Amino acid sequence: MKKPIAWRLAVLSTTMWTSLVMAQSHQNAELGQFLQEFHQNPSQVMDQLPAKTAKQASLFNQSDKEDNQFVAKKDLNRAQVLQVQGRAGMQYNDLAENLVDNGRDLISNLGEMDEKELQKAQLAESPWSDDYWAIAKGILGSRYADPDKNETFDWKDNFEFTKTNPVTDYITNGNIDYLSPSEKYDLLMGDENYTLTKKMWAEGKSYYDQSGKVEDWMGICHGWAPAAYMVERPTNSVKVKDVTGKHEITFFPSDLKALSSLLWANGRTNSNFIGGRCNAKNPAKDRATGRVTDQECFDTNPGSWHKAVVNQIGVSKRSFVIDATYDYEVWNQPVFAYSYRYFNVETGETATTYDKAVIKLADFSKDKFKDFRDSKTKKIVGVEMRLEYVVETQPSHSKTDSSNRDATNTALYRYDLELDAKGNIVGGEWYSNAHPDFLWTPPVGEKVRTSVDRYMNGKTLEDVVTKGSRFSPRTSAQGLPLPLVIEKLIKESRTEK
Repeated sequence: MKKPIAWRLAVLSTTMWTSLVMAQSHQNAELGQFLQEFHQNPSQVMDQLPAKTAKQASLFNQSDKEDNQFVAKKDLNRAQVLQVQGRAGMQYNDLAENLVDNGRDLISNLGEMDEKELQKAQLAESPWSDDYWAIAKGILGSRYADPDKNETFDWKDNFEFTKTNPVTDYITNGNIDYLSPSEKYDLLMGDENYTLTKKMWAEGKSYYDQSGKVEDWMGICHGWAPAAYMVERPTNSVKVKDVTGKHEITFFPSDLKALSSLLWANGRTNSNFIGGRCNAKNPAKDRATGRVTDQECFDTNPGSWHKAVVNQIGVSKRSFVIDATYDYEVWNQPVFAYSYRYFNVETGETATTYDKAVIKLADFSKDKFKDFRDSKTKKIVGVEMRLEYVVETQPSHSKTDSSNRDATNTALYRYDLELDAKGNIVGGEWYSNAHPDFLWTPPVGEKVRTSVDRYMNGKTLEDVVTKGSRFSPRTSAQGLPLPLVIEKLIKESRTEK
């Protein structure tokens, strides 16, 4: 006999509750095991990578990992973001209020965070995923959807493919869809020299001429990461005539994302930034604990980190960019969500509010970092945070895009927070050396700027393309599509058909 609905709901509720309890028990066991190992051998545990789910493949080879060569390579990427030197604890270049949108009203008290139920938060919509557009593939010069193109990171092979298969062949054969994002843009603007596309390949040529190769990991993720939440998601493909009216071009959402990412990679923008740069492949460490003592390589302080995450995602409801971990994994990722719980640093017992887990610093007999504590510290509490951030995906000829197509990773970070007598965060210590490196975001409403913006205007996409055709070669030579053209294309993609 069919059971009544109330009975079935009760069974379902019991099953879900049992699963939740089991998951909680498993997480508690994991935390307990981690803390036990940490107190027994902190220097070994400090060098472990944080747990991640849906982890992407590394962009560095094994020899890079073994000799820490990836540190120098990642620093090249940082240099493209901002030229900022030095990092230490919660000092002048590591203040959360210099990053978050609500800096003047920043919440730094754990009790207030709990009262406002900020232990977890998620943005209304995730930043959009996109490719990092590898330089080895020609950046936006990559004909990613061409079925005749081999998938390779050999820059020379990729470049030769474009030489033996010129754009004119695609136009003649009715295969404009297979052109690269930059080729479509050049064609749209009537640029017969294909200036933007040439700029894309020239970027790789300079590296290839120097070393005979282009590293797989090099790309424009520093442009994609901010564009993913500063630029509206292109939701549909757009069909538009080129400036001559001869050719109809389809810009798929992946093409529009690519052009937006390139804008934010090469255009002039302002950014709020905390943290810094570390060139040392093997920074100095405390022998007993394994803690990095080289102040330039300590990275963002846990206190600054916690305040930044909670205030930017939980309070301001806007993303920011992190270097996910200071290791050979992917970096420059836009944050989507977080959740955290507390633990008693002495006993390992967990709690959902800080007042149930906090202890006096004087009662922390197991403190491995007592020599590094801030002088204002009176109390201390442990934090286990799960951070979800958006990662790259492969471009496609899908005609639509939504958050269902985004990909995310979740990383687990453990640290403690140093508090003053009132519960205000004054510092903290990481329980792993592989943790978020630096944090940054463009301010609210920031736009990419170019040298020809004052000449650009037009109400319709056609108007803007016509006006822009005079100026596009100038900005394309700098690796920049015209911002207003891309803005109009995306607006068209979001218009209900």
